[in-house]
Amino acid sequence: MDFLQEQSVETTVAVAVAVAAVAAGGAFLLLRSRKPKGCLDPENFRKFKLVEKKQISHNVARFKFALPTPTSVLGLPIGQHISCRGQDATGEEVIKPYTPTTLDSDLGYFELVIKMYPQGRMSHHFREMKVGDYLSVKGPKGRFKYHVGQVRAFGMLAGGSGITPMFQVARAILENPNDNTKVHLIYANVTYEDILLKDELDDMAKTYPGRFKIYYVLNQPPENWNGGVGFVSKEMIQSHCPAPAEDIQILRCGPPPMNKAMAAHLDELNYTKEMQFQF
Repeated sequence: MDFLQEQSVETTVAVAVAVAAVAAGGAFLLLRSRKPKGCLDPENFRKFKLVEKKQISHNVARFKFALPTPTSVLGLPIGQHISCRGQDATGEEVIKPYTPTTLDSDLGYFELVIKMYPQGRMSHHFREMKVGDYLSVKGPKGRFKYHVGQVRAFGMLAGGSGITPMFQVARAILENPNDNTKVHLIYANVTYEDILLKDELDDMAKTYPGRFKIYYVLNQPPENWNGGVGFVSKEMIQSHCPAPAEDIQILRCGPPPMNKAMAAHLDELNYTKEMQFQF
């Protein structure tokens, strides 16, 4: 009888352990399947600490901001941006939109690559920022929405700091093994030194040669330059962007004069309004 009682107790314990293990495993899988909650608030500014500031050129720097935990995500949809709040040289509040170069696959932090102009009001704020300072951020913002298979190919027309949303969208597409979308980027600047994220863009072109093409255009090119010269023309768009079709889209982001000129070129090349999007 004692033997039977001991066996019954052992069986009960084993069943309890098994049930607990199954429950724990189920909870673990549930947690893994849940998308992490983003750190952004669309209505209120939240502060994020600057943990690294790296000068890339005389007027460009990369700013790395920490999220609350090492596994936190910013929670920014692909192709959207954030509003950053700071103070200009006179102490007045200024708010300006920026697109991070990082994705939600970059856990625990986000980065901004900022070109700081001499008279820029928000440029002053970033120029003065030191490691340990906090940046007030609100978001997400923006009309652009993306999902895998949305189009067969994107054409991208970027100028200056307008490269950041293009870079973010391209990264998200290329780093997703389930996304076969092709990306054709024309990136225009005044001088070679003005090109932002060039190393990263060139690495993407080498890593994904069948899916990502980039064509640089400079207004003041150096000697032995083999890219485009002058302003982005209709002929450049015809040569380096996908032709008009229902399953393509042309994205543009740059200074207002460039955006206006590109819109006129695209209209003349018979890209419909549905085939165009301006950040």
